[in-house]
Amino acid sequence: MSIKLIIGLGNPGSKYSKTRHNAGFWFVDALANREGVSFKAEPKFSGDVCKITLNNQPVWLLKPTTFMNHSGRSGHQLSSFYKISVEEILVVHDELDLSPGTVRLKSGGGHGGHNGLRDLHAQIGKDYWRLRLGIGHPGDRNKVVDYVLSNISKNDEIDVMNSIDRAIDVLDLIVSDDTQKAMNQLHKEI
Repeated sequence: MSIKLIIGLGNPGSKYSKTRHNAGFWFVDALANREGVSFKAEPKFSGDVCKITLNNQPVWLLKPTTFMNHSGRSGHQLSSFYKISVEEILVVHDELDLSPGTVRLKSGGGHGGHNGLRDLHAQIGKDYWRLRLGIGHPGDRNKVVDYVLSNISKNDEIDVMNSIDRAIDVLDLIVSDDTQKAMNQLHKEI
């Protein structure tokens, strides 16, 4: 099964553009930039969308314009319209449990308290692929909300952007369902 939709998670608006919670947006923006395409607002999908070609197949990119807690609506609207199954979706999101610069690929699983994933579970199911971009943890669970909604430090931003570049470099493998090879390359220590 190949990937036909990549959803980058984040919050809309310039207020949130540099916050850790927007790592998923950073990924799809970097990918669109590399492919020379631009996002366009698409109200019927509650998001900004564009289409690229990876490994000779069309792939939709989606940035929900709902806030994080309602990301599932946007994902459901586009995937239902184009009849894309949950297993053909890659969701890219920030991950507290990984240090900045670390990236992991996995299929399925729980939402781990991530509100964007929680809503996607409710709207489309949980069997989608995930690209988890490490943003680090504040060290105290009571500080998580402020942490993910605060601007990232310059050093951490560099590490996250490097992990995004590495993930984009193996995206052809992910899209063409050679996920084991992609994981081998992504998960090795750098």
